[in-house]
Amino acid sequence: MQKAWIVGLLACMSFVGFSCQKELKDPDEEQKYKGPTLENHDVITLYSDSARLLIKLQAPVQQEFESGDGVFPEGLYVEFFEKPGQVTSTLRANYGKQNRSENLFLARGNVVVKNLVKQETLETEELFWDRSKAEIYTDKFVKITTAEEVLMGKGLRANQDFSWYKITNPTGTFDLKE
Repeated sequence: MQKAWIVGLLACMSFVGFSCQKELKDPDEEQKYKGPTLENHDVITLYSDSARLLIKLQAPVQQEFESGDGVFPEGLYVEFFEKPGQVTSTLRANYGKQNRSENLFLARGNVVVKNLVKQETLETEELFWDRSKAEIYTDKFVKITTAEEVLMGKGLRANQDFSWYKITNPTGTFDLKE
């Protein structure tokens, strides 16, 4: 009887011991690093086409990842050029992200775009810039200030130099003439 009791107890303990066992990981197995592979400080990047300067990007910090994507965690400032040496518009934001495979930029946090030719300013919290289509867009609240009026609404589509734009859902217009 005592042998049966001991055998039963051992069987019970081994059952409990095997059922609670965690899957052990191989300590030699490599874990893939997902952080930035490169970090640059006080960055100035020039984009050109046929030796003609189109864009000048400045940022205090730029992080690059294995995928080729870039992040600007401390903000960025971008100048757009129409003719050599002539800045036609600017973009400033608290944060930026570049998706190289889709040729798409994201600007977030106090985003301000200025069209220096038309003296117009766009303010929003988030803005996407599609370099392939040469357009900017957002679904967030926007405020556009011109010399004559202030336009507000939700959502915007515009060309990248901000010389043409359309507010998707306008919510208000305030006349500044007087």
